[in-house]
Amino acid sequence: MVHARISAKKFGGSPEDYLAIHDFMDCTKMALPDVRHRMMLHNSVGCFIAERVFGHTIINSENKTVHVRDVAEAHVIEDLGFIPTLEKCFSGMAIEQWMGGKVSKYKDESKPQPVEESITKETLEHDPRVGVSLINAETRREMESGPWAFQK
Repeated sequence: MVHARISAKKFGGSPEDYLAIHDFMDCTKMALPDVRHRMMLHNSVGCFIAERVFGHTIINSENKTVHVRDVAEAHVIEDLGFIPTLEKCFSGMAIEQWMGGKVSKYKDESKPQPVEESITKETLEHDPRVGVSLINAETRREMESGPWAFQK
């Protein structure tokens, strides 16, 4: 409710106008009830996701149009002091073999094989065996239009 009160002072209206957005930003506490929960939505991608969930704007109780991204970004800044990128949030996380998906017990050279050595950012960028491509325009379009895209 603290974030909602701050939003009401900043954007006008009542705290209830903003409560759903702030509850969404903190909903990850149910799965990880310590400060690490913030790594999931308290970043630039989390603000984008909030906008996809709630729409680009809301109309508050004073009939003012408020941008959802502004509310989400204010929430993150109130908690962290800045808006980190997703890369910053996960930069200290080790990449584990299980993150690459299920590995078949049968060796088939036509399918990607697990990489045995540690995977680093340099490996992802330079090792063709990894089978991971950095997001490009085509991937971004697929993410935004695929069946997993948030519907308005």
